[in-house]
Amino acid sequence: MRLRPTGLTRGAVTSLKDRLHGFTGRAPSVGAWLPSFKGRLHDPRTATAVGRWLGVAIAVCFLTGVISHFLQKPPDWLQPLLPPRPVWGYRLTQGLHVASGTAAIPLLMAKLWTVYPRLFVWPPTRSLRHALERLSVAVLVAAAVFQLFSGLLNTFQWYPWPFSFVPVHFAVAWVLVGALLLHIAVKVPEIKAHWTRRSPGTLELPAEDGPDRRSFLAGVAAAVGAVTVVTVGQSITPLKRFDLLAPRHPDHGPQGLPVNRTAAAAGLAAGVSAGQWRLSVAGPRPYELGLDQLRAMPQHTVTLPIACVEGWSKSAEWTGVRIQDLLDRAGAPPGALLRVVSLEKRGAYRIMEMGRGYARDPLTLLALRLNGEILSLDHGFPARVIAPNRPGVLQTKWVTRLEVL
Repeated sequence: MRLRPTGLTRGAVTSLKDRLHGFTGRAPSVGAWLPSFKGRLHDPRTATAVGRWLGVAIAVCFLTGVISHFLQKPPDWLQPLLPPRPVWGYRLTQGLHVASGTAAIPLLMAKLWTVYPRLFVWPPTRSLRHALERLSVAVLVAAAVFQLFSGLLNTFQWYPWPFSFVPVHFAVAWVLVGALLLHIAVKVPEIKAHWTRRSPGTLELPAEDGPDRRSFLAGVAAAVGAVTVVTVGQSITPLKRFDLLAPRHPDHGPQGLPVNRTAAAAGLAAGVSAGQWRLSVAGPRPYELGLDQLRAMPQHTVTLPIACVEGWSKSAEWTGVRIQDLLDRAGAPPGALLRVVSLEKRGAYRIMEMGRGYARDPLTLLALRLNGEILSLDHGFPARVIAPNRPGVLQTKWVTRLEVL
């Protein structure tokens, strides 16, 4: 007499075998040369659990990245509307952008680990719909890997590729989000089936090949926490003592502030002569000022953060002349925009435009001093712009000309 396990009909046993076949990656008609994968690390509920975390990280990274892009390269219609407050706005959003992107790297690796047995399913395509699904997954994985690792290299200011980073990174971000939304739409039934521990239809696989799901997820969470803690201190200064792996430390640099672009990189290694330097202000009543004349004007001191696209930021004390005072002296109308020109010989941000919200804000200065000291050459001597809620690349150094638009 043959015994059958209680509660399992022949159809149920067949269904279980079919479902196991979907994750082992071995087709009965194909030889034993294909690899066989077992264990909870490769089941759909583990993939769904990691996918939730990864989805949140990518969503935060994408939204803050869009904010960063439009603050850094605003279209003409948006330029006059950009708000200078809160003063810490860009510091927060860009810090979140880099932190969430960094945290997403171990999450992406964990997600790929849970699903990579599917790469060995045979035959590789079973229908046109299945082929399109696999193509969308290929685009999703390629875009995610490119975005996260190119963004990581950008934080180190290392660009081992021939294309311009900013426009390509921004364009691929939309490809990534589109592929992700398509993937979620295709996988909705499976995601719903494995969203919670007690979801109906959840298939438990044996844990013969490694730690169970809970240990695996705890390890992933620990990895995410570790990489975040040892890098986020470059932006969240209370955690700066744990800043072990970030490319910048907020206290390291001349005058206690990091420098991304040095005077040598800007073609000003020979320095700037204080006696010969002149500030030209072009407007209805154009004029020029020497450094001594600029220092003789009413000086104002503000505390503002400088936040760079690479993710580091720090507040500092800046002293100088209000931009609005310089504009008023030139007869600029209240709604005028401002163009700022630097002495630097080369660079994508040698010329910067500023909307009226920034130009007329009382916290926006043509700074002459940093933390009570005359600006160092690397920090923009003899004069630089400092404004609230602006990317660091737009805080123009070595200013020589202001133009009322």
